[in-house]
Amino acid sequence: MREKEQLTKLGSQHTEYKTDYDPSVLEAFSNKHPDNDYFVKFNCPEFTSLCPITGQPDFATITISYVPDQRLVESKSLKLYLFSFRDHGDFHEDCVNKIMKDLIKLLDPKDIEVWGKFLPRGGISIDPYCNYGKPGTRWEQAAWERMMKHDMYPEIVRNR
Repeated sequence: MREKEQLTKLGSQHTEYKTDYDPSVLEAFSNKHPDNDYFVKFNCPEFTSLCPITGQPDFATITISYVPDQRLVESKSLKLYLFSFRDHGDFHEDCVNKIMKDLIKLLDPKDIEVWGKFLPRGGISIDPYCNYGKPGTRWEQAAWERMMKHDMYPEIVRNR
């Protein structure tokens, strides 16, 4: 089957927007440049999930950066996947870790990081960060070093 035929979300006129966590909507395609190391970065400034205790909405910008190996995530399927958290109740930390683990399962990337910058609720904002480097590669050490240094120079938060 040709790769184009395997991508069911892209170009579909019958898009279904699921509102509870659904990793099955994620789709991937072949990396035409697996011999190059390069970052792919996604910013989702309208991420929404629900507090698992109160049911109140939580809003965030989710940033996903990864170094692909053999596969890349198709962006429309990623959009639908992130949208599927809309009525899903999970803590902020759980959301970013689920996103990262689902993308690792789909893509087997060389390196990936997911950062959530959640708007304050109750006077406090939470910015969970997680990353991964493929074991046994130089990316494993790079991920560890980035984890240790990722917030050494935190941003100035004025009005988030």
